[in-house]
Amino acid sequence: MNSLKVLYRVLALALVLMGCSHAIAAYPDRPVKVIVPFAPGGGTDLVARTLSVPMSEDLKQSIVIDNKPGGSTIIGTDALAKSPPDGYTLVVATLAHAVNPSLKAKLPYSQDKDFAPVILVGISPNVVVVSADSPYKTFSEFLAAAKANPGKLSYASQGGGTSAHLAGELFNSIAGTKLTHVPYKGAGPALTDVIGGQVDVMFATASAVGSLVESGKLRALAVTSPARSTTPLLAKLPTVAESGVPGYSAGSWYGYFAPAGTPPAVINRLNASIKKGTQTAAFKARVESEGLMIKAGTPEEFAKFVKAEELRWKAVIKDANISPD
Repeated sequence: MNSLKVLYRVLALALVLMGCSHAIAAYPDRPVKVIVPFAPGGGTDLVARTLSVPMSEDLKQSIVIDNKPGGSTIIGTDALAKSPPDGYTLVVATLAHAVNPSLKAKLPYSQDKDFAPVILVGISPNVVVVSADSPYKTFSEFLAAAKANPGKLSYASQGGGTSAHLAGELFNSIAGTKLTHVPYKGAGPALTDVIGGQVDVMFATASAVGSLVESGKLRALAVTSPARSTTPLLAKLPTVAESGVPGYSAGSWYGYFAPAGTPPAVINRLNASIKKGTQTAAFKARVESEGLMIKAGTPEEFAKFVKAEELRWKAVIKDANISPD
């Protein structure tokens, strides 16, 4: 009798495993949702929507973009953490994902336990931009004005803890200036107010401002990378470091996470699909001309990259005396 029970259990387990294998082999059999934790119109939204086209073709399913702005990306990220680990919900993370543990007194999810890295898409410098009507024609002119008028000049960001915010605070710390931070719920509305002159400057992501610089709505003054950019749009711009703020370096990045517990086979399928999408001519033309350096690699490489970013910016936040919310 006991032997029969063991046999039944073995058979039941085999059926479950066969079912799981079939489910993974059939993945995906319905649309995949990609959460963008910002409002439409910014760099993260651009990356997600541009990649959704080749992903949809490769996976043979629709890619649904779900914008969930707010809370320095925490609202959208928490939505992912609470999603089933089946590969049908992803989030496009940015620098904010790595710095939120240092900026927020409490998170509604576990940074180390609730996410499965899928892939790092790319890295880009931020670009210091002002309105086309701004009196500052060069970064040196802006720097001089910022030093001469402490507390009177403002800088926009797509939200607290984002790359634009930290780039501005790092600038204040190293340059000895006192720019006033004005946060928005997304890069789109932030850039709208920079264009309109309501805010003086923004340390914006290159992908968010490329077309606005090309169209003449914004004037680019400098890049935040340690060395000059080699991309067509930014190649002529000086770095912040060489323009009077030695040692300055900041940047942004984009990468995909799935919920923790997502089967490795599904993670690898998504990694391969997104990597393939980053190599398409359409994606390269859309983002490389705006400063994004494609770095698509393995899930393990992305995990190591994010951990290094967490440690790096934790030190910057401490040195700049940025207190958790």
